[in-house]
Amino acid sequence: MQEPAISPDLIAAHGLSPDEYDRILEIIGREPSFTELGIFSAMWNEHCSYKSSKKWLRTLPTDGPQVICGPGENAGVVDIGDGQAVVFKMESHNHPSYIEPYQGAATGVGGILRDVFTMGARPIAAMNALSFGEPDHPKTRQLVNGVVEGIGGYGNCFGVPNVGGEVRFHAAYNGNCLVNAFAAGLADADKIFYSAASGVGMPVVYLGAKTGRDGVGGATMASAEFDDTIEAKRPTVQVGDPFTEKRLMEATLELMQTGAVISIQDMGAAGLTCSAVEMGDKGNLGVRLNLNDVPVREDAMTAYEMMLSESQERMLMVLKPELEAEAKAVFDKWDLDFAIVGETIAEDRFIIMHDGEMKADLPLKALSGTAPEYDRPWVEAPQADSLGDIPEIDPIDGLKVLLSSPNYAAKQWVYEQYDHMVMADTARAPGFGSGIVRVHGTEKALAFTSDVTPRYVKANPFEGGKQAVAEAYRNLTAVGATPLATTDNLNFGNPEKPEIMGQFVGAIKGIGEAVAALDMPIVSGNVSLYNETDGKGILPTPTIGAVGLLANEAEMICDTVRDGHVALLIGDTTGHLGQSALLAEVFNREDGDAPHVDLDAEKRNGDFIRANRDLIKACTDLADGGLALAAFELAEEAGVGVQLDAADTPTLFGEDQARYLIACNFDQAEALMINAAQVGVPVTSVGRFTGDSVKIGNSEAPLAELSQLFRTSFAVAVA
Repeated sequence: MQEPAISPDLIAAHGLSPDEYDRILEIIGREPSFTELGIFSAMWNEHCSYKSSKKWLRTLPTDGPQVICGPGENAGVVDIGDGQAVVFKMESHNHPSYIEPYQGAATGVGGILRDVFTMGARPIAAMNALSFGEPDHPKTRQLVNGVVEGIGGYGNCFGVPNVGGEVRFHAAYNGNCLVNAFAAGLADADKIFYSAASGVGMPVVYLGAKTGRDGVGGATMASAEFDDTIEAKRPTVQVGDPFTEKRLMEATLELMQTGAVISIQDMGAAGLTCSAVEMGDKGNLGVRLNLNDVPVREDAMTAYEMMLSESQERMLMVLKPELEAEAKAVFDKWDLDFAIVGETIAEDRFIIMHDGEMKADLPLKALSGTAPEYDRPWVEAPQADSLGDIPEIDPIDGLKVLLSSPNYAAKQWVYEQYDHMVMADTARAPGFGSGIVRVHGTEKALAFTSDVTPRYVKANPFEGGKQAVAEAYRNLTAVGATPLATTDNLNFGNPEKPEIMGQFVGAIKGIGEAVAALDMPIVSGNVSLYNETDGKGILPTPTIGAVGLLANEAEMICDTVRDGHVALLIGDTTGHLGQSALLAEVFNREDGDAPHVDLDAEKRNGDFIRANRDLIKACTDLADGGLALAAFELAEEAGVGVQLDAADTPTLFGEDQARYLIACNFDQAEALMINAAQVGVPVTSVGRFTGDSVKIGNSEAPLAELSQLFRTSFAVAVA
């Protein structure tokens, strides 16, 4: 087959700048072949190389006594005691999900699950953080329905509980939705598998499903903005098969027990190219591949197509040659492909053979370890507009507006499409704060949450970055869990625009300061840039996924409110309304600064909650919607009314940070106040839970009426 001639248009179509192409010429001393151009394109794009973000990612705190493996592997690994570890990561599948919602979201779930079991961990939990355009935008319903079906279709068939996440709507996502997928698994702390190859002349083995043409160029597509050629990009979206993935997981975990695995790597973005290069680079080895041995499911595939295909459910392994027969028997048993497709070599080369011809001969280090790295120009985000006057509003009217918004209405329409009870270890269902999964066969449990408030990050990237971490910390604390570590999914617009790069830098600085102060190091993550359509970027959305540990399931704060419980507010309230949910939903305004995050107060108040968990019946953190929304949600979950003493808008709807709302008996409230005074934690009685209505000051409505609004508004908006 005649390969196309290298031209400026072809170079640009591969996402390479003229300067980058000149660098390629300098590195290899000649014009690249078409396959080599594709390999450079795949490895040097933003999605694989992190060329715009590496400088700043290095500043994030990634160490701690609990950390077994930080960023750089397929997923992060954290010690949970008793010789066990939790393995977790969050990753984006934004561009594919906008182009083809079902398969884009489904393969996002599949990819993140592979990242976890490639490390030797059996997945035990999944979450998703989803951002869509305005509900009345012509594309939003299709996207929401397709994405939710894709997540449910893949996760339910694979058999992993989906225990939480978030869903938001904003006009900034009209042309570019976000689908951030999280997965966590359990492994023995001394049996973690890594991706660095070792040993010269070791077999490189292809595992799993056959290679097709789906997803060719997907990583490059994910590193570019959208424009009016979006429909032409549909073939770059992969197709998922959850039943094959389930078999692949079982075969992989069984294979790991044989002792045959030297290193193993998921074939994700850029497929065979990226997995082979990363294994060689981490092991300071070269790799030689013979593509005639690659299992394929389509005829006449070229070397270019095989190297850049992102067909799903595939892995690459370096194998101990003396255990080849035993390893192959495992994959034969699970009816999956097992093929030796190459070997490790001592030279720093990436050599690709096909039909007896050398299709690529490149220095391997230049593709990964020494790929381009940019220090993009950036400017500080402008100071947020001052907050104009906000009229007082009837509190029940304000609450009704929030409850009827798909941003704050109950999301059961989403999570009821997911199986959260598979594996029978889910201790807390989605929809009520952090998800909790028991660590099977022990008394321990793990809590999971994902959080970010993009309006805050847009107004003040530094405080918004801090707040995302702080809210994750509070969500874990509110169920009694000790926060362990975090994974970040950093979704931003075009980094070549200094103002966008400034958002990224500010958010990274805020995240770094918060994870250090709250002892929640970043152990894995993903950067998704160029989330723009026709030059219009998304809101900066640095999603934080976090994991917490309950040493004993009995420590969980999970009771519900009962009639007669006192409502206590932990933390200081000044009534911050800048960038608040009330401002956005009631007044259609996004002005003012993001709330300040006092990390000392966050740590102090969180420690107080965990230390006094025996006195607390129910607890939630205060975030969007402030006291009014938090009190309603606690009451609605239990089917008990609530009376709040305050009537003014700032106190009820302000979004000051480091705050929790607690329900407890009167004698427990007294004890909490005494204990709080001893450690300097502000505690205020703000009302009580009683009756069958929501009464705020002199305004009142039946709980049943508000509950109906809360429970039906999301489906009305998107179904």
